[in-house]
Amino acid sequence: MSDLDLIQKSKEKALKGERLDRDDIIALLEIDPDSKDAEILGKAAREVAAVITGNSGSVWASIGVDYKKCAMNCDFCAFGRKWGIVKDESERDSQEIIELVRQFVSHGARWITLRTTQFYGIERLTQIVKDIRASIPGEYQIVVNTGEFNETQAETLSGAGAQMVYHTIRLREGINTRFKTEDRIATLASVSSSPLDLAYLVEPVGIEHTNSEIADVFLTAMEYNARLCGVMARVPLPGTPLSDYPQISERRHAQIVAVTRLAAGYHAPDICAHPPSRLAVEWGANVVVVETGAIPREGADCKTEWHGFGLETARDYFTNAGYGFYSGREN
Repeated sequence: MSDLDLIQKSKEKALKGERLDRDDIIALLEIDPDSKDAEILGKAAREVAAVITGNSGSVWASIGVDYKKCAMNCDFCAFGRKWGIVKDESERDSQEIIELVRQFVSHGARWITLRTTQFYGIERLTQIVKDIRASIPGEYQIVVNTGEFNETQAETLSGAGAQMVYHTIRLREGINTRFKTEDRIATLASVSSSPLDLAYLVEPVGIEHTNSEIADVFLTAMEYNARLCGVMARVPLPGTPLSDYPQISERRHAQIVAVTRLAAGYHAPDICAHPPSRLAVEWGANVVVVETGAIPREGADCKTEWHGFGLETARDYFTNAGYGFYSGREN
């Protein structure tokens, strides 16, 4: 089957609500991202996005709560204690977080993620969720991105007002991270058994990863019923073990996003590209991230939006790609 035939078949399957199999996903990932066929792939993914999302783009706003050293020492993360990047530790209190949430929600963020380091504590995180819900009305969803937890704790987070969990099996989990894959899987299972939805990006994608690895991490997201999926590129951070490996190109990032869009179809209707990419939005992503605070891809605690990418710029990305913009006010 030619690449063009595969793209057409994949588009048709996505619109019928059928998932792609592993071989087809790998074949799509093997298309040269700098080729004309890749542009046709991106166009097909954008057309599928228009149908599945109602042609609506959304912003995921993320707040890094604690800028702390972490004993897990992942090879791509600024927080690793061994790398010595974090000097002066800090943490945002509930009032600071509430004010940031208020700003993001007022400008149309659909999801608000509270990102903490691995051992932050579920009880503390649950209280922040309660404080936000008590202070800020609206249709936005609260997402938690934290360490491992069990089904009872997932139920507690849901009861406090969280709707979604960000959790993944990272590429080369247990090799470039110090985590046990089975522990990460146990948390995914806890989310699946709870009222919480799952957000799961294929990450952190670098030039070192094979198409088979990328496909398998994506298929794990589908196995655990991720509702929000997509692709996060690894950002080389000086001082970390993977810093000498360059970031994937924007076209390669956009290509993987397009494949994710076709492979997820209606099963994960929202597809995110991070770091934000105009081309990835043009090739099927309908979600981008605005973030501030403690960020694993940055060597300092960010006091404003990371790399200056804010809600208005995100809105421009969607408008220029022909999407409407979800603001929450019409829902």
